[in-house]
Parts: sequence; structure tokens; C-alpha cells
Amino acid sequence: MNCPRCAAGDDRVVDSRTSADGSAIRRRRECLGCFQRFTTYERVEETPLRVVKKNGERVRFERERIRSGMLRSCEKLPISMEDIEAAVGRIETQCQGEFDREVQSSVIGSLVMDELRNIHQVAYVRFASVYREFRDVEQFLETLRPILRQPSGEMDS
Repeated sequence: MNCPRCAAGDDRVVDSRTSADGSAIRRRRECLGCFQRFTTYERVEETPLRVVKKNGERVRFERERIRSGMLRSCEKLPISMEDIEAAVGRIETQCQGEFDREVQSSVIGSLVMDELRNIHQVAYVRFASVYREFRDVEQFLETLRPILRQPSGEMDS
């Protein structure tokens, strides 16, 4: 930190305290060259996660978009909001933990499909039919075949 008066690079911290809202640390410093005191603030650098869409457009990561997509897929099914919220939370945590600045929308879509596969077969199929943009019935049947081969109520993970 350079002194604002003499531009010397040596100083000492005289006092540190957290700001009233807890978002920063306020430090009183004293220049070792000219002995002037000055204040600095230390804040966490927040870099919001961005989603890279299929067309290359970059948009802010929004938890609400994941929730609304899952809600549409779960409509009229016996799925609690707690289950949906927990799934959305896991997806958000995984994206923020694995990606620094950007995440592909295809990664988020795959995570949503994995969560829905574990929640309810019909919700999974509904989401897959929109997300994968099937061109014909055969592609749709390819997604259904693994589900149809399983005993009722079970799905592969």
C-alpha cells in the first residue's frame, strides 16, 4: 500500500476493525516515511458466476432459472418444494465450487437432469424432452429405454 501523501511503500497497521455491515475490514495505517495516517478498506472480491449459453451469449448465473425449470418439469407431480430446493442448492453449490467465472449451460442442464432422475421419472422425462431438443420419436425413445427396462420406481444413477 502506497502512502497517499508521499507514495512511500512502507506503512504499519495502527488499528483494524470490521465495518458495521460486516462486508469489509477498515484499517488505519501510518506511513513510516512521513508518519501520515490514512484509512484503507479490505473487501472480498466477488466475481459472479456467468453462464455461457449455446449461442455463446454470457448471462449471470441465476438460481431462480434453475428452480423455475425444475418446477415446470415437476408440475402436478407429488414432489415437495423442499426436494426441489435441495436439488437446486446442490446444483448451485456444485457450479460455484467447480467453476471460477463461467459454466456452460450444458453442464447445468446435465446437473438438472441428474437431480430430476433421482427425484421422479416423469419430471426427468419432461425436462429431457425440452432440454435435449429431440428431433424425432426415436431419439425420445432412446432416453426412455433405460427407464422402461427397470423395475417400477428405480432409476440408474
